[in-house]
Amino acid sequence: MRIFNEVSRLPEFEKDVKKLPKRFETLKDDLKTFIEKEMFLYHKLKIDNKGVFQITDLKIENPKIYKAKKFACRSLKGKGAQSGIRIIYAYFEEKDKVELIEIYYKGDKENEDKERIVRYCKGKK
Repeated sequence: MRIFNEVSRLPEFEKDVKKLPKRFETLKDDLKTFIEKEMFLYHKLKIDNKGVFQITDLKIENPKIYKAKKFACRSLKGKGAQSGIRIIYAYFEEKDKVELIEIYYKGDKENEDKERIVRYCKGKK
């Protein structure tokens, strides 16, 4: 079953996934679950559990950029959805398309790479 018409990953996102420590060995499966469950609830069913937020301080109107703060990583036992893993992505509602921009662990890095997001958005125009 396809949730979105397209889900793609930027090369930088792929590098982020590879850089994350081995303690996140379930990350690839957890990411798939996140897309199928959390993103589906938020974008398709319009159910907001306060885990996904639109980043509005970038002054970018299209595409809409989102930050996921609730990401359940099974490798981080006892943390549940408050694992500290963050995902930054663009959602193109008219195309029903998701592009994964950045993934990071809050223990390694405090905030998203705003320069990367702005570069990405400039490339979409």
